[in-house]
Amino acid sequence: MPKISKDNAPDALTLEGYEGHFGELGDYTVGFETYTAEADLADLFKGLPEDRCQCPHWGVVLKGKLEYTHDGGETVVEAGEAYYVPAGHLPYLYAGTEVIEFSPTKELVETLEVVEKNMAVPRQ
Repeated sequence: MPKISKDNAPDALTLEGYEGHFGELGDYTVGFETYTAEADLADLFKGLPEDRCQCPHWGVVLKGKLEYTHDGGETVVEAGEAYYVPAGHLPYLYAGTEVIEFSPTKELVETLEVVEKNMAVPRQ
């Protein structure tokens, strides 16, 4: 049975306000993510359908909280809570938040292609 931890995840990404460790389990990417700064990520999803994240996520908030805007309104997920957020959402991240998140790899890769292009564009 495959398993993964933050310490042995094969991929890592560190950006200002963010640290992530990633690995794949079957058709899913597992992310161990820490947010050290508040961030509204809406601009990063421009160019995707409805300018929203097109990848569903399942996760658990270990510390802090996340907020998602979606068709049904807004949902805040706090420490100790598990969540599912469907495609078509926008995340707002709070400093001090740690999550473990599961995302279908195919949809995640497609979404991140657009996000990475948007990250390379200077913001005004």
